[in-house]
Amino acid sequence: MKLKDKALLILSLSFVFILIFLPPILQNKCISKIEQKQVRGNSLSPLINDGNEIKAFYGYYDCHSIKRGDIVLVKYLGNEYPLIKIVKAVPNDSFHLQKAENGWQILVNGMVLKNFEGRPYLLNKQKKRMLSLYENDYQGIIPEGAYLVLGNISSGSVDSTKFGLVGKSAIIAKVKFKRQFSNLLDSYLNSFYNIFK
Repeated sequence: MKLKDKALLILSLSFVFILIFLPPILQNKCISKIEQKQVRGNSLSPLINDGNEIKAFYGYYDCHSIKRGDIVLVKYLGNEYPLIKIVKAVPNDSFHLQKAENGWQILVNGMVLKNFEGRPYLLNKQKKRMLSLYENDYQGIIPEGAYLVLGNISSGSVDSTKFGLVGKSAIIAKVKFKRQFSNLLDSYLNSFYNIFK
């Protein structure tokens, strides 16, 4: 093999190494700690239930942006333990409250927000009052560094409907979990059963 061919082979293998192995190495530099935790409470049920195990990746958002749909741990002053929530709106999303038959719906980018089961979030007057402060103060746009985080309970839980938008510093970890298909199946079977009740 000629020297030129050897150099090309080494260069090609180096490039492949960089493409395959470098991204996970760099990604892990952001993560300061990974903890296995047990969920307390049902605010994300049936997606994640009380007692389910999750992994919390602390420091993940030091190198990655927070995205709509991310499941996160939120530091909340009223709780000893962090809350597990879903990010429903990110900076620069439009955000409005709309009167509905039995309460108020949340619209993000013109779409009615729905929970994991496809039910629209429907807020009572008190929870609407909390979010309307942000809607008015920021002219219906989620400001830089602020996020709307919700549970899966369509009437709201201990989430942004109670304490308002949260800052990036309050989102302390990205959450990963294994889906509990038996719980999801139970939920869908119960929904199906209720249709024919």
